[in-house]
Amino acid sequence: MQRTAWKELALAPLQDWGEETENGAVYSVSLRRQRSQRLSPGDGPRNSQAPSPNADAFLHYRTSKFRALRAARLERLVWELVYGDPQQDPSFVPAFLATHRAFVPTDRVLDLLLPPPPPPLPPWVASKKTEGQDLSFNKNLRAVVSVLGSWLRDHPQDFWDPPAHSNLGSVRTFLGWAAPLGTEALEAEKLLGNFLEEAEQEQEEEEQPAAWAGLPETVQTPSPDSQEGCLEEEEGLVLEGPELLEFSVDDVAEQLTLMDAELFLRVRPWECLGSVWSQRDRPGAAGTAPTVRATVTQFNKVTGCVLGSVLGAPGLAAPQRAQRLEKWIRIAQRCRDLRNFSSLRAILSALQSNPIYRLKSSWGAVSREPLSTFRKLSQIFSDENNHLSSREILSQEEATVGPQEDTPLGSLPSKLPPGPVPYLGTFLTDLVMLDTALPDMLEGDLINFEKRRKEWEILARIQQLQRRCRSYCLSRHPPILAALCAQRQLSEEQSYRISRVIEPPAASCPSSPHVRRRISLTKRLSAKLSRERGSSPGGSPGDPSSPTSRLCISPSLSPGSPPSSPRTRDPPSRSPPASPGPQGPSTKLPLALTLSCPPIPVVGQQGLEVRVIRVSIDNDHGNLYRSILLTSQDKAPSVVQRALQKHNVAQPWARDYQLFQVLPGDRELLIPDNANVFYAMSPAAPGDFMLRRKEQAWHTTSVSPT
Repeated sequence: MQRTAWKELALAPLQDWGEETENGAVYSVSLRRQRSQRLSPGDGPRNSQAPSPNADAFLHYRTSKFRALRAARLERLVWELVYGDPQQDPSFVPAFLATHRAFVPTDRVLDLLLPPPPPPLPPWVASKKTEGQDLSFNKNLRAVVSVLGSWLRDHPQDFWDPPAHSNLGSVRTFLGWAAPLGTEALEAEKLLGNFLEEAEQEQEEEEQPAAWAGLPETVQTPSPDSQEGCLEEEEGLVLEGPELLEFSVDDVAEQLTLMDAELFLRVRPWECLGSVWSQRDRPGAAGTAPTVRATVTQFNKVTGCVLGSVLGAPGLAAPQRAQRLEKWIRIAQRCRDLRNFSSLRAILSALQSNPIYRLKSSWGAVSREPLSTFRKLSQIFSDENNHLSSREILSQEEATVGPQEDTPLGSLPSKLPPGPVPYLGTFLTDLVMLDTALPDMLEGDLINFEKRRKEWEILARIQQLQRRCRSYCLSRHPPILAALCAQRQLSEEQSYRISRVIEPPAASCPSSPHVRRRISLTKRLSAKLSRERGSSPGGSPGDPSSPTSRLCISPSLSPGSPPSSPRTRDPPSRSPPASPGPQGPSTKLPLALTLSCPPIPVVGQQGLEVRVIRVSIDNDHGNLYRSILLTSQDKAPSVVQRALQKHNVAQPWARDYQLFQVLPGDRELLIPDNANVFYAMSPAAPGDFMLRRKEQAWHTTSVSPT
């Protein structure tokens, strides 16, 4: 039996071997098979440059041991930055630098990383210092300098701390005596100059949003207050001056791509971390993740432009409104040609929203070719077919740029399109799901660095896409930017009210396009959960061959999710309801993480299954959802307690809340206090739940799932 195991190990290129503990740190150990070639005795010396044909007969494999840090305290993680072996664990330094802000501030890392300057020694002492001591000291300094060089180059925004930029000052002081003539010192000085220049530019652009910079000062976005009473003054919705759709399809798509690319280049990847982005709605967190918020704002603006232009003129006949639909479909196709998946997603979200989707007369007047294009584009963001999913297509788009980077000098590079600009919501969803599924700390107060490695895989892809977005060469067109900014933005409630004025509620909408948007979660998440929910670092190590970026999760962007019908969670694959309901939609759009997937069995725990659900609180602060893990052993009190913790509500109040599952058709299912939520919920409905205070719960009628 033992001989068979060693034979299988010899044939496997990579074999997980378990874990090792050293100085309180946990390492994942793997054995890697590498080929070593030995020459025959008659082939001459080993350093012969011409290998013998007989060398194949002496082909051998050797097994090497590799360790990767999986969990440790902060001091050990910083120690690993300097003394770790990059050949053993090449991903440790980039993963730490990319994700450290999720568990420790930058100044604390610098306090542990930067050594104090050596005190000046008398000449007679300096002359007696041994060469070995000097070499050891210089080696450690070179390691610190190397880490700082990577840090300054790959994550310069970590040192943004206006107005003094004290962290960058500490780095400059260290490099001033450790490597005054090195490229790292020059990089630090250059970065300080860039920060000072950016501060001046931000002060000048304080009154203008970044996405609409360069517009005339007279052009301003209408405030929500000025839009009230839109139904009473419907004719006032028609704007004076050139409308957005009066410009050509190419010009509008190019300006959208220009703005999306500029905003994506400004995104700081660490702001996308689930632990950072999920805190954006906490009290006092208005300034959290500003670069990601700017992208969300742009996404919402584009969606609002589509809604405003299609619904903004209630007096239009169906053929005229169909022309507007067709033009937006052509703009979406042009965005696809420009590889701008952000505006493409925003346009499709607006066209698929119920206020537009339910206009059966308008859709019935749309020509066959644009309608076919719309269906094909909608499949990009449908996870029903993995071959056509947004993740697969984005990977294909990235692959087309690869050959350009390897083009030999002197040869003519092939003309390849720039970009792509991704839909950032895909990455935000993956990172939020990772933060929800994997714990930050393991037993023994150890930082779960395996979680940070998985997050780094996603952040590294964002950085790679940012580098490729610099290849866009588009010029600003101020009239189009002004029209984009001046386009009347309709609230979600206004959109529904105007849509009902244009076409009163009907029993069905047979002419509306049939777009299916079923969303599922693959078993790859289950494998990740089984490795991380093992309560201690002694579980099986992570699988390096299964990147997190392949998780099949709903690509969503919050709070820029596409509008949906009030209190109706059905996707538009079904006919829209006869009436959107008596209540208007919430003012805050939920995080679109609707997961309608089968239960996921947890490896190593027989009979235990899990799924991801979303829980909101019925209050006056909007319909904000938080994702939590639900196992087949969870009772209602524990689910309520964890949901309140996610919403930052005092947990002693858990007994005051009742749990309801939101069902299609404006229905709710009451979950009894002592029920097993996993089995009490309706498995056919999306995993959306709501917490309501018990004094309000008597207003809700319990129903049985059908």
